[in-house]
Amino acid sequence: MTDPYRILVTGSRDWADMDSVYANLATAVFQHLPAVIVHGACPTGADAQAAWWVRMHGQTLGVTEERHPANWRPDGKLDRSAGFRRNAEMVALGADLCLAFIRNGSPGASHTARLAEAAGIPTRRITAYPAA
Repeated sequence: MTDPYRILVTGSRDWADMDSVYANLATAVFQHLPAVIVHGACPTGADAQAAWWVRMHGQTLGVTEERHPANWRPDGKLDRSAGFRRNAEMVALGADLCLAFIRNGSPGASHTARLAEAAGIPTRRITAYPAA
């Protein structure tokens, strides 16, 4: 276990269930303080919800945030693999736990969860699908 405890959050850009992000973070964090929440800095979905949770509770609990935005346009052209490279970099930095919020089989969040599992990081997959 690292000090501080590292929680890697990955999730779909369209993840809408804030309560599940908040509950899973609270459960993991309250068992392991101090903690750092690592995420891909997407402005929507699970990353944004995790960032918001840290802003609301982090200072009180001793939880910090580590943001890893993807470099989508390194030379002015769209680089569609930037998110996958960023995901691999986050996993390579190590974590004690990966929380993966996967909606509709999200390729990016699923990719990160697979990499985390292959790296031996305990991974919790929380999944959602649209109503039928």
